[in-house]
Amino acid sequence: MVRISAGTLLHRPGPAGPEVLLVHMGGPLWARKDARAWSIPKGEMTPDEDPRQVAAREFAEELGSPLPDGPDIELGSVRQSGGKIVHAVARRADFDAATASSNTFELEWPPRSGRMQSFPEVDRAAWFDLDTAREKVVAGQVPLLDRLAEALRQIT
Repeated sequence: MVRISAGTLLHRPGPAGPEVLLVHMGGPLWARKDARAWSIPKGEMTPDEDPRQVAAREFAEELGSPLPDGPDIELGSVRQSGGKIVHAVARRADFDAATASSNTFELEWPPRSGRMQSFPEVDRAAWFDLDTAREKVVAGQVPLLDRLAEALRQIT
């Protein structure tokens, strides 16, 4: 069964062009990784859920604040290397990344130890210019950044 997620890519004007908000995936598997270890805030949805409602819920869960208001740009869907489909919308809005506070998940760690530990789903959030974001975000989400850049070029 194909897993489907929905998320929001916040963007704002920056000194050298658009900046986007990404989140670093939490947990021990991602702790020492940086390149390709970032994502848009997103989460899994069921087929009967509205992607925009799921994206808003997941933003609140992963960042600890409601999704800020702002104008949207539909970015469509991408398929990540593991097969997951991600529906995304971009929203022009600001957010103080330093205030991010994620929900947690339980994981047996170390593996086969029988010991369950809690880890944040997202361990930090940060703003990046588009070139830097392309290096940090998981490869399957790079097209979302490219679609945002193209849409912003058409607007201005």
